[in-house]
Parts: sequence; structure tokens; C-alpha cells
Amino acid sequence: MANQSLARLAPPDAGAQAASGLSRAQKAAIIVRFLLNEGAEVPIGDLPDPLQRKLTTQMGSMRFVDRTTLAAVVAEFAAEVESMGLTFPRGMAGALTALDGRISPQTAHRLRKEAGVRQFGDPWEQVCAAPTDALLGFLQAESIEVAAVLMNKLDVSRAAALLSRLPGATARRIAYAMSQIGSVTPDAVDRIGLALASQLHDVPPVAFEEGPDKRVGEILNCSTASIRDEVLTGLDEDDESFAAKVRRAIFTFVNIPDRVNALDLPKVVRDLERETLLNALAYGLKDATLNPAAEYVLGNISSRMADAMREEIADLDKVPKKEGEAAMTDIVNGIRRLEAAGEIVLMSPGGARDEDDDDDDDDMAGTGGTGG
Repeated sequence: MANQSLARLAPPDAGAQAASGLSRAQKAAIIVRFLLNEGAEVPIGDLPDPLQRKLTTQMGSMRFVDRTTLAAVVAEFAAEVESMGLTFPRGMAGALTALDGRISPQTAHRLRKEAGVRQFGDPWEQVCAAPTDALLGFLQAESIEVAAVLMNKLDVSRAAALLSRLPGATARRIAYAMSQIGSVTPDAVDRIGLALASQLHDVPPVAFEEGPDKRVGEILNCSTASIRDEVLTGLDEDDESFAAKVRRAIFTFVNIPDRVNALDLPKVVRDLERETLLNALAYGLKDATLNPAAEYVLGNISSRMADAMREEIADLDKVPKKEGEAAMTDIVNGIRRLEAAGEIVLMSPGGARDEDDDDDDDDMAGTGGTGG
């Protein structure tokens, strides 16, 4: 609509002289007023506060602009817009946003620290999008008044979920404080948001994205049982808590019944070499600890294939430990590849599907001396 109106306003030569006597502030006020009259969305709120005040004051001081002058101002504005070849984000905040993921985390962290907390743009967008545990920490660590402001800024459903996780006395105090903050000023709310956003982002960059327990667990997944046992025994002596986390991050052949849905086993078997599967099952069937996992695999593939494999296994010589463990490791790695590709979803030991990678650390059933 605004574009059509711009096209209708042919700029007479007389208007150019009239427009030349106007200041840039007056021209800006004319353009904003024209666009608003045409129903356009003008993001004035994105301007710095001083410019918003200046624009509002300028619009309040003006009364009438003739059509000729309006046409000239609009034409000048359109010409300036069309002549722009490239625009850059305003300030350090915009530059950091544009370069997010393209500069090193260390550089970005240093620049954010030098730029100050205003780098976050609208701080409340950052705060409201924060993880639940971070918000819960704010509610418990900050003053009741700050907690009440935070609850007012959150969606109702999320605020209710957070309130239900607080002690009853704290929840009641926050609920009462929400009735007492009606007179809080927008500037105060903005400062609170900045302070909370600053805490969210005041986290030093880390060199490794994965936690050490998960990384060690993945390495031990691909190690032999003897090496895994030796490492876990040593970790138990050095740091029992860390050893427990590593065990939860381990997923080996023996965990297959607890972690792999029976309906997904045909997909797992499909991508394996037959010799690998035979060696793993033959080795597992003869081991009391591994036998349930081997039987679980055989019991959830086609009966014809299972019967054929049992016959081949019966004719096999004893599979050496090294070959058996290597074959089981290949099966576990194949399961992990399918999971990473989204073709299967691992279950928790209780039978529920894992929702995300973060839950995997807590759900993994660890074993110290079995599997590949």
C-alpha cells in the first residue's frame, strides 16, 4: 500500500526547492508520518532512545505539509534507499550477531566482555529463552522482587512449571511479590533484564564441547573389555564420582536389550557384515554375561535368518576373544551410527526412548567388564 502511494506522488520541481529547506529530522518525521498513514509497520522501537525522543518531539512540533513538499521528500527518501548497496549491523551487538559461529568463541567472548551487557539486544528475549534450570537458579538466588519481575515476563505455562519446582514458602512469597510490582518502571525492568542476561552470558568459552565423562565413555566403548576394566578400576581409585559418570556414558553389547528397541534390530542387522554378526553372536552365546544380549538379537530378527545363523554358529570353531570383542564393537558402532543418522532412537534402561543427547548421560547403563 505504501509503495503504491509513493508511486502516485510524482515529485514536482517546485517541491524540491521546498524540501531543501527542511532539516533531516523534519524529513524523517514526514516519512514516518506518511508510512504510518499508509498502514506500514515502522519499527521505531528498534531505534535508540534518544532518536525515538527526537523523532517524537519533531512530529509533535509539526502541523501541515503540502502535497508538493511531501512528494519531494518521499522522492528524496526513495532515491536514498535505492542507492544503498549494502548495510551493516549497528554497533558491536549487531556485528557479533552477524558473525555468530564464524569467529572463534574466544574472540567473541572477549569482544562481548569489552562491549558490555548491551550486546544482548533485548535482554528479556535472552532470559526468557534460557534453560529451565538457569531460570530456576535466578528465582532461588535473586531477591523476591527480581523473581517476581522475571515471572511476569515469562509465558504463563513456563512460569507455572517453574513455580511448581520451588519450595512452597518461596513460591508463595514470589506470588505475593507479583501483586506489589505494578509501579515498577520500564527502566527498572530493563536493568533487571540486562543483569540477568549478563549472568547468562558470563560463561567462559570451553575448548571441548563434550563433557569429559561422555568422551571417556565413547573411547571405552571402542576399547577391549580388559582395557575398559583396567581404566574403570583406576578411575574408581582416583575419582569415584567421575568413574560413575563414565560408566553411565558407556554403551556396550551387553546393553543392547535395555537400549535398542526390538523393532529396530532388523535395521541394525541389515547394515552388518554376516561374518561380523556371526562372530559376535557365537562369542556372546557362550558367555553367561553376554548370552542375554545375543539371544535378544537372535530373537528379534526373522526366524529364518535366526535359525540359519544358529546352525552356522554350531558349526563354527570357538571364536577367539579378540575377534569376538572386535565384532561386538562393530555392532555397537553400527547402532551408534544409526542413532546419529536419526534412523533409530535408543531407549533408557527403563524402556523409554531417550529424548535428547543430554539425557543420554543419565540414562546410559554402564558395565565394567562385558561387551565390545
